[in-house]
Amino acid sequence: MPDPRRTPHESAVEKQIREAQERGDFDRLPGRGKPLPNLHDTSENWWIRSYLEREGISRDVLLPEPIQLRKELAALPETVRGLRTEKAVRDLVRELNLRVVRELRMPTMPRVPLRKADPDAIVEGWREARRPPAPPPPERPPAAAPPAGRRRWWHRFTGRPLA
Repeated sequence: MPDPRRTPHESAVEKQIREAQERGDFDRLPGRGKPLPNLHDTSENWWIRSYLEREGISRDVLLPEPIQLRKELAALPETVRGLRTEKAVRDLVRELNLRVVRELRMPTMPRVPLRKADPDAIVEGWREARRPPAPPPPERPPAAAPPAGRRRWWHRFTGRPLA
């Protein structure tokens, strides 16, 4: 007979957990028997880093706006390489320049020197990247061999025999 002093009250959630354990619902979960990941990371932002890694998000989203803009400006030639039309390239540069102007008018911390991108230079670089490579020069026929039995003047010094 159970001890009446030790009959704890079981909530509905606890009852569902106990029944699931008895059925064996928790026996085949992935990661069972393995240590919890990132237990060695004791910094206060461990959960942010793990969330970014788990979701596949770049850590650049955590940077201040001026630094993000600076990185986007540096990567702009590579970014526009995949665009198909000149209008799309110019639209992307215009949108980035608007964000740069907004930052220049109302700067945030940290202060980072920014400069607008030149749309014409970006479009020209985009065109150069899309231009097909020049065809290779035609192969030249091999040079005619010197006549047999004739010795070149420098062979006297190198000691090479007649060809």
